Amino acid sequence: MTKYARKIAQIVDGSNDHLTAEQIFLRMKKEYPGIVLASVYNNLNMLCDTGRVRRLLIEGSPDRFDKTLRHDHVVCNVCGKLSDFKFRDLTREIEEELGGSIESYDLKINYICPECRRAMKKNQNNS
Repeated sequence: MTKYARKIAQIVDGSNDHLTAEQIFLRMKKEYPGIVLASVYNNLNMLCDTGRVRRLLIEGSPDRFDKTLRHDHVVCNVCGKLSDFKFRDLTREIEEELGGSIESYDLKINYICPECRRAMKKNQNNS
């Protein structure tokens, strides 16, 4: 693993946020001022391909990157806020239903977050 890949993995593992490549790039620039965005993308692709980092695909939003620790996500359909959520592990149930083993799964729930619900209710009351 290159020094850049190690640092990127460290940034992702040490973050409680779901960082974009650009956000990772800005953090990398602090330690490696000569790094270019393409290097960050190349290393992120390699880290994702090898299973060291997890890519989160959210429609209408740039890819986000996350730890590989088993967890799921909730995404607000209004503001796009992405949050970790811990559901019980469904691997055995999915495998039983499919009749075979699975490599992994990523559960993403779309909803409207409490802040957006409050704002929508406030707007309705003001109308």
